[in-house]
Amino acid sequence: MSRAEDSVLVLIDIQGKLAQLMHNRERLFQQTRRLIQVAGLFDLPIIWMEQLPDKLGPTVPDIAELLEGHQPVAKSTFSCFREPGFKRALAQTRRNHLILAGIESHICVYQSCRDALHAGFSVSVVEDAISSRTAENRSLGLQRMTAEGAIPTSVEMLAFDLQGVAEGPRFKQMVPLFREA
Repeated sequence: MSRAEDSVLVLIDIQGKLAQLMHNRERLFQQTRRLIQVAGLFDLPIIWMEQLPDKLGPTVPDIAELLEGHQPVAKSTFSCFREPGFKRALAQTRRNHLILAGIESHICVYQSCRDALHAGFSVSVVEDAISSRTAENRSLGLQRMTAEGAIPTSVEMLAFDLQGVAEGPRFKQMVPLFREA
């Protein structure tokens, strides 16, 4: 069971022209938006990463608009764990469970997942909020992360796992997010 008080959402590189090349990109964007809304309902810290934003461009607008109050952390490394700004932001959360979403499954998300697991963190990979340019690379990245110990999940599965009970004001706010999943 995922626990909100242990978890931090890490959004990786959903930006610029690269994001437009992702396999099933509309679904990726839709599910990422839902995931950010779920994080808000559970007061999860969000670490928002951007790969070389001066070259690749900013986070896609319909995702960035939900991140008001957060600042992206720029990186040039593939793994978030090789970026000092990420490590500082993560340490400030004092959380030990990473919820990963973003692009690309087989490069930045995979390497960040691998390094998180090696550093002793538990990791959930939100499969419907992760993609690559090809379906094959998306699948391979997800397979490798799971084989190395990450927990596969979906936005809806994660939300209901965090919630745990079918009652209360947060549950009532959460349910409409998934009426048209």
